Amino acid sequence: MSVLAQLLTAVADGSVEIVDLTAPLSERTPILQLPEPFANTVPFRLKEISRYDDRGPAWYWNDIETGEHVGTHFDAPVHWATGRGGEDVSQIPPGRLVAPAVVLDASAHAAADPDFLLEIDHVRDWEKANGPLPDGSWFLYRTGWDARSGGQDAFLNADENGPRTPGISAECARWLAEETPVLGLGVETVGTDAGAAHGFEPPFPCHSYFLGTGKYGLTQLRNLDRLPARGAVLLASPLPIVGGSGSPARVLALIER
Repeated sequence: MSVLAQLLTAVADGSVEIVDLTAPLSERTPILQLPEPFANTVPFRLKEISRYDDRGPAWYWNDIETGEHVGTHFDAPVHWATGRGGEDVSQIPPGRLVAPAVVLDASAHAAADPDFLLEIDHVRDWEKANGPLPDGSWFLYRTGWDARSGGQDAFLNADENGPRTPGISAECARWLAEETPVLGLGVETVGTDAGAAHGFEPPFPCHSYFLGTGKYGLTQLRNLDRLPARGAVLLASPLPIVGGSGSPARVLALIER
């Protein structure tokens, strides 16, 4: 039996499970809110073209309006100034859209402190327990934040000082991007950076370091609690938008049962 036939058999008999890591995309999907004077993305919207009526008696379809970075989405290197001149989302090699994935679970820390930041020592402790980070893998950072995704206010968790969401310290972001073999960073929050990252040095270090080194970002993931610490295979499917800085994506994980 071929390798692909074995995979199909394993999916059919349940020995390989497909876990959907994608948040449903609708007008209620939480979106990033930047302060003035910065411009913001539009929320997701459907505009009906026809629905089995005079505009089209046998078919239903819609126009969509959305930003590249709405809902579960993929960040390409060109999204950030440090990645200027790098790949747009249509230029990402297909072979990099299928990759191993590891999960670091910091949900207990984030539940106790919404401003929790992952540090290098947290990752090194994970490696002591689970082995070294695999070459070309997605580093998936679980904080439990997907439980808040039903509403904009709870998801952004903002006060008078700005959003309060967990993330990664500047030092750890630089180390992960520049000194480890990971392919990209995946998170459950609205962006790959912590809510307070506008005040870090450099500002928004996950964007700055990961995209600046030609790596990628995935945001607003869910169901990371269903994945093992290592051993999953991740499939990320952004739209190949020519010139696009990113794209809404369907993100799936394959795990052995």
